[in-house]
Amino acid sequence: MKCIPNEPLFGEGRLAEKAVWDALRAQLPDDVVLAHSVQVRLGRAEHEIDILVLWPGVGLTAIEVKGGKISVDQGQWYQSDRHGKHKIESPIAQSQSAQHAFKGWVTDRIGSPLVSRFAYMAAFPYTNVPQDWEMAGVPRPLVLDHDDLTDCRERLRTAIETQAQGGSPLAAKFVQRIIPLLSGDLEPSSDPSLSADELEDLQEQLTERQKVLLDCSRSIPRARFVGGAGSGKTWLAVEKAKRLAKEGKRVGLFCYNRGLAEHLRRQVAGWRQAKPVYVGEFHDYAVSLGVPNGSGQSYFDEDMPALMRDLAAGLPPEQKLDAIVIDEAQDFAPLWWESLLACLRDPQEGEIYAFMDERQNVYGRWDSLSAGTALDPTAGLVTLHIDENLRNTKRIAQTFKGFAGKHFSPRGGDGLPVRLVPCATEDAIDVAGDCVDALIDEGWANNQIAFLTTKNRHSIHKEFENDPVGYWNAFHDDDGEFYGHVLGFKGLERSVVILCVNGFKDMSRAGELLYVGLSRARCLLVVVGDPDLIAEAGGPELERAMGRMQIWEPQPADASSMS
Repeated sequence: MKCIPNEPLFGEGRLAEKAVWDALRAQLPDDVVLAHSVQVRLGRAEHEIDILVLWPGVGLTAIEVKGGKISVDQGQWYQSDRHGKHKIESPIAQSQSAQHAFKGWVTDRIGSPLVSRFAYMAAFPYTNVPQDWEMAGVPRPLVLDHDDLTDCRERLRTAIETQAQGGSPLAAKFVQRIIPLLSGDLEPSSDPSLSADELEDLQEQLTERQKVLLDCSRSIPRARFVGGAGSGKTWLAVEKAKRLAKEGKRVGLFCYNRGLAEHLRRQVAGWRQAKPVYVGEFHDYAVSLGVPNGSGQSYFDEDMPALMRDLAAGLPPEQKLDAIVIDEAQDFAPLWWESLLACLRDPQEGEIYAFMDERQNVYGRWDSLSAGTALDPTAGLVTLHIDENLRNTKRIAQTFKGFAGKHFSPRGGDGLPVRLVPCATEDAIDVAGDCVDALIDEGWANNQIAFLTTKNRHSIHKEFENDPVGYWNAFHDDDGEFYGHVLGFKGLERSVVILCVNGFKDMSRAGELLYVGLSRARCLLVVVGDPDLIAEAGGPELERAMGRMQIWEPQPADASSMS
């Protein structure tokens, strides 16, 4: 027997429909079609047929089902259920109206009138109706009561053959023309970008729920939010800065990476209300205060923050900050913290909020051994842990779970399998380039894809060497696929990431690079490189995760068509 749907969802209040459905399904012949909850709109009128029966060689019937105890008094129909006794419209009249609407609707769709026998009926599975009962317009054969359901096959046939409008049996071919109208089959698009939209909407929804952490901690003036990759720290940092600015405070929203700084600026640019007085990189803030823009790592890590601290001492109070918010705070050297504190109106009591992941210390500025000691610049901040991963699919999150700590808890959707493309390290960039073409052939949009290397940069990345502003504008404008290095992509993400493991400059920091690279994809992660090197750098947990990955050989459509 064909049922539409095959397994209807009978929710609370529809148990009567389930009772009738089950009886019909058990007793009617296999060539019968049963449809549940058929919605019909004809013109502006809306109708629903609780159960529609299409019986080849016999006819059709529309059945209105009523639960509880059904009664009639002086022509008025009543239903007694857990809510008490109340008036209802005539079930037979409801069924008749729905039947007429269905006939008109089918005729419009098929182009020929429905002239087969078509009965309208009512079913009361929890009521006994005497066999000799009848009222004007409602012959007893049009009603199925509790006892009738035990032999509903013959009663349904009799009702159709003796009470139905129309004179001919229902042709099997006509049934086949009606079925598509009832089933409404819609094949989901194979476009993976649409699936990504749904996953990312879920990720956004989960991330926004994190604001409860800010609600609960609003009385804590100095806090550090510690969480693994994908826990929504950047979203929280932006939201915290927004709340502080709305309170009328002078807020500085800081980070280290140029790409992340541009992301933060674009987030703030859309605000209609108060905004932070500064959004961007720590070093650009120092320059904005008048510190010379020197060169060399030692200058940026030591000399610049020292000059900034001295300059901050002479700043007028109206130019100082009430609150500091730092995203990816583990990227900040200890002296940077000192110089930022000097920019507060109250360096001892001013508000500080750091959002960080100590395990993503890819620049080596954070000494994990100093945590909690006097050398730890965040030692005086209240620690709040963010354990849930929200920005990646579960399958992606499982690949870097070993880096994120024992409390790490993936919460995103399952998503697509992570793909592994084994190749020699020296071939990784070329093979990863083939992956870009193959993914676009699959239906991914080019601006959904980020190509990240772990050592040498891709040639397209090198073209922007003297144009960092244009480089990051292209990324945030979603102009096309993005070519970058893992280090520059911290705090950022795209739907698809091709992690091109083309070597490491320092194996002692290789694990942290992999942690960042593996966690940048929201929906699909493709890992390209030598599995032995990846296992050596990432350790046994990543090696086990690779065993769960889907081995992939990218085949662009133009290449496969030639084979």
